[in-house]
Amino acid sequence: MPPLPGAELVRSPVQLYRYLLRCCKQLPAEIIQRHYKHAIRQNFKVHADEDDPERIQQIIKRAIADADWVLSKYKNLKQKK
Repeated sequence: MPPLPGAELVRSPVQLYRYLLRCCKQLPAEIIQRHYKHAIRQNFKVHADEDDPERIQQIIKRAIADADWVLSKYKNLKQKK
């Protein structure tokens, strides 16, 4: 299950960037949100020169899966309390 509705609509790096920043808003603490926002920005800069469409789609799929894992992790922690 994707972390937010609309994950299947992400096709470009800019859409992915915006989608991941919206996912960060679901994280519980501001410090955690800042950490992941920083990581998203850094990865966006690192992959900014990527021009292979297949590689871009791989990155998008992996980033959405990672976001799902992170949100599930914090959701499970919240439920255990």
